[in-house]
Amino acid sequence: MPYRVAFCLSNSSMRKLWILLLACGLTSHLSAQEKQPQNTLHNVVNTLKERITLEGYLQLGYTYDDLESNKTNTFDIKRAILMARGKITDRWSCYFMFSLANSPKILEAYTEYHFLPGLSVRVGEFKTMYTLENPMSPSTLELINVNSQATNYLAGYNGSDPLYGSSTGRDLGLMIYGDLFKQLLSYKLAVMNGQGINQKDGNKQKDIVGNLVINPLKWLSVGGSFIKGKGCAVGTSEVNPDIQVGDNYTRNRWAAGVKVTLKQLELRSEYLAGKDGEVKSAGYYATTAVHVLPRFDVIASYDYFNKNKATDAKQTNYVAGVQWWFYPKCRLQVQYTYCDRHLGANSNLLQTQLQVRF
Repeated sequence: MPYRVAFCLSNSSMRKLWILLLACGLTSHLSAQEKQPQNTLHNVVNTLKERITLEGYLQLGYTYDDLESNKTNTFDIKRAILMARGKITDRWSCYFMFSLANSPKILEAYTEYHFLPGLSVRVGEFKTMYTLENPMSPSTLELINVNSQATNYLAGYNGSDPLYGSSTGRDLGLMIYGDLFKQLLSYKLAVMNGQGINQKDGNKQKDIVGNLVINPLKWLSVGGSFIKGKGCAVGTSEVNPDIQVGDNYTRNRWAAGVKVTLKQLELRSEYLAGKDGEVKSAGYYATTAVHVLPRFDVIASYDYFNKNKATDAKQTNYVAGVQWWFYPKCRLQVQYTYCDRHLGANSNLLQTQLQVRF
């Protein structure tokens, strides 16, 4: 015969049970509310980690130059760069680069959309895609002075052309670019102000910039680039005295070069030419890095440039040095440069540079 067990609770006990159940439910609800902000914060942090990439590098150095008109003996901060890339969607992104050294300023700020592997669009402020050197980062280039004389002058990198000014090789505009035929061919075509970074156009004309590189082999790239446009002078130049500040003048450039990347050797060489008004300039360079030991390179460069072919305002730089990659993306460089000037005194330049990148 089965037994039936019954529990009888008084009214007072029932009230206590309901109060206990209600308290447990309330505690559970409050606990869920407390966890929600933590979960939300966790999700936000993970989203930021996935969608925002921060990078930067610092270049510190020492420079000795015995040029009579500009003797130098100093430690210096060459660059302190902070970069941020934001991934909006799988195809849409934005990029921001800021210089913290010397005169802090925005270097790059653009957004781009990748429609196809062979077609992307970029709009904003970015490197002018002229020459093999100019689009490259100073954190990867072999020379402490970054570019060859011709690239520095014709791309408006360091202000050596007073008419163009110092724009760090950057400008404002719109560019389409991409890789075709399984990266056999890379192209870039842009419409740009031609006035440099953080500047509105000084005239109504736009610069057309083109860059085409063919990669027939994994270790070989051959290409050319050009700028066709009208400049608005921001200064005066001894090698081009007919152009005054604010004048509009023809400013065209072109370049052709080759890049070799082997296991023990990297070589880059270009011929560059330009025309500012009626003044023609031309130059060429060959820069190599020989990997003699793991993480240790010997650097050599031949660098010739003639600012005005009519007056023979030419200079040849002979560069020799070493660099030691003591940590990924971090290196110590030492370089000697002999500057042979056709007009003016020759000089010796000794430089060291410590680069730290994250």
